[in-house]
Amino acid sequence: MPTPRLDGRWQRVKTPRVPAYPHPGARTPATDRPGGGSAGARTPAVAPGARTPAVAPEDLAAEWVRRDEAVVWHGFTQMATYAQNAPIVVDRAEGRYLVDVAGRRYFDAISSLWVTTLGHRVPELDAAVAAQLGHVAHSTLLGNGSRVVVELAEALAAVVPVDGPHFLFAADGAAAVEQALKIAFQYWTNLGVPGRDRFLALGNAYHGDTVGSVSLGDSGFGTEVFDPLRFAVVRTPGYAEPGWAAHAVTAIEEHQGRLAALVIEPLVQGASGMLVAEPEDVGRVAEVCRRHDVLLVCDEVATGFGRTGRLFASEWCGVRPDLLCLGKGITGGYLPMSATVAADHVYRAFLGEDLGPRTFSHGHSYGGNALAAAVALAHLRLIERDGVLANVRARAEQLQEALGDRIAGRPGVGAIRQRGLMAGVDLLPTAPGRRWGRRVCAAAVARGVLLRPLGDTVVLVPPLTTTAAEIDHVVDVLGAAIELVAVEDLVAVEDRYVAESPVIAEDPVVSESRADPVVAGDTAGRIDAADPSGRLAADDDAGEPRG
Repeated sequence: MPTPRLDGRWQRVKTPRVPAYPHPGARTPATDRPGGGSAGARTPAVAPGARTPAVAPEDLAAEWVRRDEAVVWHGFTQMATYAQNAPIVVDRAEGRYLVDVAGRRYFDAISSLWVTTLGHRVPELDAAVAAQLGHVAHSTLLGNGSRVVVELAEALAAVVPVDGPHFLFAADGAAAVEQALKIAFQYWTNLGVPGRDRFLALGNAYHGDTVGSVSLGDSGFGTEVFDPLRFAVVRTPGYAEPGWAAHAVTAIEEHQGRLAALVIEPLVQGASGMLVAEPEDVGRVAEVCRRHDVLLVCDEVATGFGRTGRLFASEWCGVRPDLLCLGKGITGGYLPMSATVAADHVYRAFLGEDLGPRTFSHGHSYGGNALAAAVALAHLRLIERDGVLANVRARAEQLQEALGDRIAGRPGVGAIRQRGLMAGVDLLPTAPGRRWGRRVCAAAVARGVLLRPLGDTVVLVPPLTTTAAEIDHVVDVLGAAIELVAVEDLVAVEDRYVAESPVIAEDPVVSESRADPVVAGDTAGRIDAADPSGRLAADDDAGEPRG
């Protein structure tokens, strides 16, 4: 039947069958593997020498999904349809691959929500956690110290783009942003400067899901229900607007007497579909902040630790913020940790008498966890030792070329944006409600590449150690997934047209095409084009949560 070629013309060919599971080397688990039965069920006794009955991988995976949805509430996920969207349940990992409970492997092309940097089960990072367990797993930083946390802070102080840095640790990116907000607000109070209680934030911004960070973020991401809780901010256009920097400069100049700080994601607004800015524009806005004595908060939760090809995106922009928010990749994806980094002049505004009003009365139970600090320290050393940033720049250039050569210009593909190993590919569905983002990612997952959409934008954030062959594989799978979904929608449209046209329905050529086993049959990994919900999708197409 007719299918689109990459040049937009038509040809009558059969859509190639792209195999789904089992992958080469995939294991078929048996019932005596952990998780083979329901919770609490006993493994039946097996006579010596008897074979244990095999369990089909899809049955084992379905059982784990059932157990999952019975007790776990997943973030940014509609639990009423969770099982219908064919989630994977991870059992273990090998390098840059995740392995599910049925033994199926997936290349982690989203770095487990942008946190994994060097891959999974890195021997040196595993060893760092094990060694720290021989000392202490956790002790409080409220009024006391921790040797390994001091060592980590010293190592970070040598590389962060902050003057005279001091580190306040937390457990996730949203908490780091929340800390920055409170520090910026109290900074002016401690200095005795009244009225500096407003924040400037950008359109398309996403800074997390706590009340303060949600207030900074733009609308969307399902936050509208919390509007009554959000405090007002001064907002100017984000990176989707070519003149965003000029608007920000104007707002700083107009509101300088009221602004506590500008909060910005330098270079990349990730959760809005990888919207990107020019480094010079970020630098110009930062300079205006400095000139008008407005604190600059750089949220590098997503971009920090190498994603853009430098350790921090602020380096590309020539920016040294007053407050820097770090998270996600700080531990290489091993353990939850984040940090708010304060410049020395900000930190000193909080010094005063013991228990006095200048004290920053804020802290978390697990802030500065020793295990997380140990692995973060080892992770930082590995990035430098192994020349990881050079690989990021090389693979980023390769990814840009591959997306340009093999993805751009395809039917159904719109804009492609990229900074380093952070890329977003906009899809153009044939009609509203077709949910191409979900369906394309589902088709990729069925072929062993884990992707997650942001609406109808497919996001690619592979690990920093990704190889050239893996980049090629990810792009090839993405291309096949896009073509599959485009053809499915075309088939659905043609089927409706044929059904409504008796004369065409009697055409033997059309009848032969409709009988094509690849098009009409039960293709492995196929997504039903007649199902607009994209029921085999890998995950919800909501905004990215911030870890």
